[in-house]
Amino acid sequence: MGRMVVPTPQVVEYLARIGGREVPVQTRLRQDTEKRADGHMQVTTEQAATLQLLVKLTGAIRCIEIGTFTGYSALAVALVLPAGGQVVALDVSKEFTDIARPFWKEAGVDDKIDLRLGPASHALDDMITAREGPFDFAFIDADKPGYDAYYERVLKLVRPGALIVLDNMLLSGKVADPKDMDVSAGALRALNDKIFADDRVEMALTTIGDGMTLCIKK
Repeated sequence: MGRMVVPTPQVVEYLARIGGREVPVQTRLRQDTEKRADGHMQVTTEQAATLQLLVKLTGAIRCIEIGTFTGYSALAVALVLPAGGQVVALDVSKEFTDIARPFWKEAGVDDKIDLRLGPASHALDDMITAREGPFDFAFIDADKPGYDAYYERVLKLVRPGALIVLDNMLLSGKVADPKDMDVSAGALRALNDKIFADDRVEMALTTIGDGMTLCIKK
């Protein structure tokens, strides 16, 4: 077995410092969110930088984000989109996304983020019915029991060759323990097995952050 870095507090702090570059408005949004009791739901610095590189590498213009929270990941993606690019950001919380809006505006990317409030499954169904798309890139980072439904809907909305990224797919290692009966762990464990066997995509489950699965639609 190859070596794997253990995410000690020292390693986590190191990654926060030089795991990815940020513009000042990103740093302030990330630090403000980290002060919240639920701040752990935010992606890490290196995850945000990874999303930016993936968007650039794929030449993505039209993106979907499922689970926006306080807007750090949507901000990261919007910052690297070309003129005319857009992120359709889906979230159920006005409270969380109201925190995001001033930062998006300050960064000059609020016109690139189409925020839609409400249950993501309903929003995605409406997008499918309206024949929105095709999209080039999708990021799923919302309620874990809903991931499978989001994954299936996103597959209908993205083009062949598009990249789908799913966050928290290791869930602090819980998915690797078949005895862990946590609802979220069970849902992600089942989805990991499904994606591994899914011939509709090329895939890789990585140890970035809390585990990021990358899928390319065939």
